[in-house]
Amino acid sequence: MGDPTSRAHRVDGQDRGHENEKGVAMQDLKLFSGNANAALARAVARYLDVELGRAEVGSFSDGECAVEIGENVRGLDCFVLQSTCAPQNSNLMELLIMIDALKRASARRITAVVPYYGYARQDRKVRPRVPITAKLVADLIQTAGAHRILCMDLHSGQIQGFFDIPVDNLYSTRLMLDSIERRIGTDVTVISPDAGGTERARSYAKRLSARLAIIDKRREVANVAEVMHIIGDVRDQTCIIVDDMVDTAGTLTEAARSLMEAGATSVHAAITHPVLSGPAVKRIAESPLQHVIVTDTIPLRPDAVEMGKLHVVSVAGPIGEAIRRINNEESVSSLF
Repeated sequence: MGDPTSRAHRVDGQDRGHENEKGVAMQDLKLFSGNANAALARAVARYLDVELGRAEVGSFSDGECAVEIGENVRGLDCFVLQSTCAPQNSNLMELLIMIDALKRASARRITAVVPYYGYARQDRKVRPRVPITAKLVADLIQTAGAHRILCMDLHSGQIQGFFDIPVDNLYSTRLMLDSIERRIGTDVTVISPDAGGTERARSYAKRLSARLAIIDKRREVANVAEVMHIIGDVRDQTCIIVDDMVDTAGTLTEAARSLMEAGATSVHAAITHPVLSGPAVKRIAESPLQHVIVTDTIPLRPDAVEMGKLHVVSVAGPIGEAIRRINNEESVSSLF
């Protein structure tokens, strides 16, 4: 994926660091990417002013993942960027196998950069005899050989406790706020689509000096939500629904309709991870939503791009800066 001779690191023990063209010190950093989100990986590489590490990531004829690292990584600080989005299982296996390959190639440190952490919604037992799959995935990443993990907008903060290695959970709030102010303005009412998202919505409302409202919903079946009523006044208000992910868009579009029925003048959304499975794109296209701001933690489906309502904000900057600081052993907390 990259030219192994470009910006080559010396690994003879005499000079183990360099500066990129921006004059920023780098310490033997190598960035690799799986197939889940190559565009984001290239954008992060541009931010860092480094070449993507050379790796062949494909599959055998029977579907098994096949990985080969194409350059020397002995003693280097390696980062593997891979969202575990659809196809989730294939992308997860690519991540695990790349980590294992780097470990066996004697990389000094391996950081799993997972902008979208799949299986995050299965983070607790909601009824008897169900797994906690978010914990299982954490165990797999650690067992594969990762020394730390970098994510963005984890579905719940408790997932950080599933790891016994350092976890840096970045937030897209600043990027979203800039886009909201530019596209929609600040005279808005921030909406939490459920009680669990109140803390996130309150954070947006505080920074925008905006009003806050909450939608009370009842989920009877997985991926099917019934909106019950709105807590707060939204009449004659410009409403922005904020959430960490949109999957089938049932909750999002029903919330938008309920807000319009309650007298809102317009409804928009700011959502980090555009999972957009099943009928999501069709639902959003037919809904009263005017703008849906998302990030590039997950590549958009072609029909989502063509729809016109989605506006993508890149997270390459925050992720690239976090990688740079981790590499230089600097604090990452200010990015939160």
